[in-house]
Amino acid sequence: MDEVSTRLERHIPALRRYAWALLRDREAADDLVQDCLERAVGRWALRRRDGDLRAWLFAILHNLFIDGLRRRRREGLRVDLDHAAELPSPGSDPESATGLRDVLAALDTLPSEQRAVILLVGVEELSYEAAARVLAVPIGTVMSRLSRGRERLRRALEPAPAATLRRIK
Repeated sequence: MDEVSTRLERHIPALRRYAWALLRDREAADDLVQDCLERAVGRWALRRRDGDLRAWLFAILHNLFIDGLRRRRREGLRVDLDHAAELPSPGSDPESATGLRDVLAALDTLPSEQRAVILLVGVEELSYEAAARVLAVPIGTVMSRLSRGRERLRRALEPAPAATLRRIK
C-alpha cells in the first residue's frame, strides 16, 4: 500500500488544479480529488501496468466530474452564496487579478469539451495522446477541440474595438 500511496501522492497537486479549474470551488474540488484517489486505490489492480498513471488518474477524475454534472442536472441547481465569488488570490496586483477573472470567465463560456482539453493540454501539460486517453476520444478530436477552444478564448479576451465618433452637422 505504501507503494500505491507514494505513486499517487505526486499527482495530487495537478489533480487538485484540474478539479478546481472545472468546479471553481475549493471544497468541491478537494472532494472530487478524494473520490478520484479512493477509486484509484480501489481499482489499482485493474489499471494497465504499462499505461500512463497520470492519464489514468485524470480520466478517473474527469469521469467523476461528468457523473457529478449529470447528477446535478437531475437534482437541479444548488448555489451556496457563501462561496459564489471565491477565487484564488492572484497576488496584490489589481491588473493580474482582473486578468485572472477575465480568463476564468472566458473559460466558463467554453463548452465543457473544449474547456477540458484546454485545461489538460494547456495547464496540466498532458500530451495530446494522454488527453485523448483521459477524455476517451481520438487524438484528432483533442486537436480540433483545442484549436476551437483557443480561438474562442482569444476572441473572448480580445479588447473590443474602440468606437469611432462621427461628427453630425
